[in-house]
Amino acid sequence: MQVSIVRHIVPMVAHRQASWRRVVLAAAMAFCLGLLAAARPASADGATSPTAPVRFGILPLGGAFESRNDWEPLLADMSRALGRPVSVLSVTSYEALERAIERDEVDMAFLSGKMALDTVTQRRMKVVAQVTRHDGLPGYRATLLTRKVGAPTTLKEVLDDPGRWRLARGESRSVSGFIVPQLQLFLPNKIEMETRFRSEVVGTHQTTALAVANGEADVATNNTADFERFTQQFPAEAQRLQTVWQSDLIPHAQIVVRREYPAEFQRKVQAFLTQYGKAKGPAGDSERATLKSLHDLAGFLAADNASLLPAARLAYQLAKQNALTAQWVNEAAKQARLQRIESGYAQQLAVLKEQ
Repeated sequence: MQVSIVRHIVPMVAHRQASWRRVVLAAAMAFCLGLLAAARPASADGATSPTAPVRFGILPLGGAFESRNDWEPLLADMSRALGRPVSVLSVTSYEALERAIERDEVDMAFLSGKMALDTVTQRRMKVVAQVTRHDGLPGYRATLLTRKVGAPTTLKEVLDDPGRWRLARGESRSVSGFIVPQLQLFLPNKIEMETRFRSEVVGTHQTTALAVANGEADVATNNTADFERFTQQFPAEAQRLQTVWQSDLIPHAQIVVRREYPAEFQRKVQAFLTQYGKAKGPAGDSERATLKSLHDLAGFLAADNASLLPAARLAYQLAKQNALTAQWVNEAAKQARLQRIESGYAQQLAVLKEQ
């Protein structure tokens, strides 16, 4: 996992035109974070020991260190509320976080649809809360960005000749960076993102937006929530960009916890999250300020695995669409693939609906 963190952080920092000294320092710090996160053996012991650290994994939305710094105040408050240490694992790719979860190096995590779905159906996790934002909407939208000046400036230009353009997109596990744009925009126009563009950059939403703003890509997938944050952090670069497409509403991310933790502990986590930022007075003001700096969150709602049903539906629709448009050696192979997709989807629904 540590090697992956170092490998992915260099291009991200390069987008911000950092000095080599900062790049080396960032890589070294990321390596140390990985060592700390993996220091405790992968077992269920931490779930039963009241003094073992709770290892919190953060979905990579921007820079690894920015995400870590954003979450640390809330996790410090969580540590005090739970009466036990909470350590942070912040990485720069979905792949690195997924590997950490597979190795049981993560006890609790902030994840969006597809990754949360996989952890619940395959990795002994359960949903305890879902985030809410100040705009009051129950979700956010995937977007497609281009520069305001210089082709392409319209969605039609992108769709008419995708082979002419350089694409910056999210990883295949990213709901707004890959799954939804592929499902709702590109496949309906007979375009496969991975093969039809001239070249591609794969990274976080911050990385993809910077790639287009800096002329290293022509079009990028992104989302409304992260682009708001990007506008605050990179106002000059954001001014060069425009949105040429938006998706249907996507449900907000979830907080998941390992099933091995006692029910009482899970209830304490859920209670802490759902009450966070609700108190009056200075303490509540401080918590609300923490939430606002944390991707402009308004707070958390109590949730269970059923909150992932929309994510399961999206993943199912994408898999089925890919199967229907792929080339097959014969009809039997195609039907076998479709049957596996239907069976897998049915199994996911059964897991999500059981409580």
